[in-house]
Amino acid sequence: MLQPDTRLRAPRRETWVSSPRTVTVVEIRRARHEDWEQIWPFFRDVVADGETYAYPDDLTAERAKALWSTGPRGTTVVAVDGDRVLGAATIGPNRPGRGSHVATASFMVSPASRGRGVGRRLGEYALQWAAAAGFRAMQFNAVVETNTSAVALWESLGFATIGIVPEAFDSRSHGLVGLRVMYRRLP
Repeated sequence: MLQPDTRLRAPRRETWVSSPRTVTVVEIRRARHEDWEQIWPFFRDVVADGETYAYPDDLTAERAKALWSTGPRGTTVVAVDGDRVLGAATIGPNRPGRGSHVATASFMVSPASRGRGVGRRLGEYALQWAAAAGFRAMQFNAVVETNTSAVALWESLGFATIGIVPEAFDSRSHGLVGLRVMYRRLP
């Protein structure tokens, strides 16, 4: 439930300064229990939008919090500007056991903070964290092909589409569309 991982240390807290057209200062830090009050409204809105996540429409705050939490080898982080949560990410093993050397991550950015570099900064942090944690690669299992900003972001960060599952996502505005499986080796 958005608790710090006790077995693995994340890289130190970071502050990132962007260009004048974007967020002035974004700090990436581990999520705290009290952050959920700010995460839940944009989480709920992103899911309700029906364009990027295959979560059920009737997802409760409690169930969403459980889905957004990570296991012992993972972490949940937030991007903040002062006390305001702009976005969140979960990072951890893609699969258990023999697949646990490959990381995965999920990201949500508040609609009010989109287009300001928050998703990019969370993505960069996730890659750094996963490499420092000893993962050999990162795989995204379900990038909606009509989410062109996410596809472009992940490609710019070195991910390649290794397959598309046709008609695997029921987009509210586009109907049945493909889900990309995207992959990148880590240093």
